Amino acid sequence: MAAYPYPDVPADDADRLRSVRAFEVLQTLTEPVFDEFVALTARIFNLPISLISVVEEKEVFYPTNYGLPGHQRQPRAEAICSTAIARAQAVVYHDVGLEDESSIPEAALQVARRHALRFYAGALLYLPDQRTLGTLCIVDRQPRTFTPVEQHILDLLAALVSQTIAVRHVCYLHSGPGEEKWSRFSAELQEEIQALNALVRYLFARHGSQVPVPADFLNQVEHRLRDLHAILRDFRV
Repeated sequence: MAAYPYPDVPADDADRLRSVRAFEVLQTLTEPVFDEFVALTARIFNLPISLISVVEEKEVFYPTNYGLPGHQRQPRAEAICSTAIARAQAVVYHDVGLEDESSIPEAALQVARRHALRFYAGALLYLPDQRTLGTLCIVDRQPRTFTPVEQHILDLLAALVSQTIAVRHVCYLHSGPGEEKWSRFSAELQEEIQALNALVRYLFARHGSQVPVPADFLNQVEHRLRDLHAILRDFRV
């Protein structure tokens, strides 16, 4: 395999990349339901930017993007999302401006500072074979606290995105009837996410915006996320 521009590459990256391509992730993530997921994620945390990243060999792709129009890809060395893949865990940077090269590679730090990006939190996304593909991340142009409860909700959202990728994959293994069932199911799933979006808007309108997002607010959101998990878990082709 060719040398990477990114300095911290996991030992199993070659296998991970084969899985990313085998599951046709970039095509999968163009489905409208994933746009609904990133919009919901941004709204829950009251942040302007949410992305799904796919970490490829030399580039990071953003097939699903809320709040950064035109930001479709960047070199892997310049992407903060790559740190989650390198460490095989969720990452949070409360203030990118205070970080150094020991936590974020220099090229990624420079790009983030050039674009005035200050806060980043990313939860890992998984393929059906449980290899990592990238992150569900949220970004702000201001430093921000991020509590363990908020991280828990971001992890739940990432798990839902991963489940949805797996459901679509299973459907497309059954060409014809499976694809038709996916079309109906994804439309229903979008309606559920839109309903949760409406609840989040209502809660903000009633209680106002707070940072960090209050635990009681997030508890109500978690209950609905658990309902979405059950819908995905019980899906059958």
